[in-house]
Amino acid sequence: MVYSSSYIQLGLYCSPYKDPIKRHLVHNGIRNCVFFSKTKYPFKSQCFLHPQERFISVPALYKLPNQNKKSRSIIIRSEIAGTGSHGTSYQLSEIQLGSKIRGICFYTVTSFIAIFLFVVMVVGHPFVLLWDRCQRNFHNFIAKIWASMTIAPFFRVKIEGSENLPPKNSPAVYVSNHQSFLDIYTLLTLGRNFKFVSKTAIFLYPVVGWAMYLLGTIPLKRMDRKSQLQTLKRCMELVKNGGSVFFFPEGTRSRDGSLGTFKKGAFSIAAKTGVPVVPITLVGTGKIMPAGMESTVNAGTVKIVVHPPIIGDNPDILCTEVRTIIADELVRQD
Repeated sequence: MVYSSSYIQLGLYCSPYKDPIKRHLVHNGIRNCVFFSKTKYPFKSQCFLHPQERFISVPALYKLPNQNKKSRSIIIRSEIAGTGSHGTSYQLSEIQLGSKIRGICFYTVTSFIAIFLFVVMVVGHPFVLLWDRCQRNFHNFIAKIWASMTIAPFFRVKIEGSENLPPKNSPAVYVSNHQSFLDIYTLLTLGRNFKFVSKTAIFLYPVVGWAMYLLGTIPLKRMDRKSQLQTLKRCMELVKNGGSVFFFPEGTRSRDGSLGTFKKGAFSIAAKTGVPVVPITLVGTGKIMPAGMESTVNAGTVKIVVHPPIIGDNPDILCTEVRTIIADELVRQD
């Protein structure tokens, strides 16, 4: 058992003071043994944290021959050579604490900005429905401001291959790998009027869910076959009317950063409508806010790599080609 400490404290429960275990410990070179009675020191495990000597408590029950019913507790401090350097655990704790604080600040900032900008979206929504129901340029502009202002204090975003982005009002199917909750924020900074496909539960979130509704985000019930067909139909109608849609073909966030299997829905829409598929590789969002650790925000930089658009009429070939492009880019970035 190796820890970032030069000392390990083991809690053993053995026979009385004069038990052979003491002679065994001394014989094996274990020094600084301190024996004390259970009556004086109740049966419990403790962890002592000190900048110089760190102890980790590992309670265990050992039955020895001729042991009587009343067990005693001994605490052993043993020097372990080469098990780490002093201060390592404290450095990790400081990093984790910093990430937690950054996470609290992140959600505070994004909530404050979202409330203010949501009011602006509500005021402008009637005009959007009258003159720009499909593209919703005004709402997308507000969303870009919200995302850019939120992430600016916490991490940097670099865009590579921006020349491969289609014109703003040109229909396309955008696809990307999915690593983190921050993927949405990052992609909104591209300033393209695509509509995300999102699970219906997100729409219930105050302010953010309501803003997604105003943006024209397309709802999906993952395990409902009927909902899946309705979502694909709505996406095709949107694309035919000049809009763009965005898919995460993996369907969910990757827990370990590896690229999952791609579903073919997005590629079927592109193949049937004849619009290009725009592959995008996101690098770094999973390290800044790993899936399952949404309360933390680590420091770092996110890179958006936009690949050249691909056009085809075979969903299987499109799916394979796009996944290969994104997988190769992830390997290259490593």
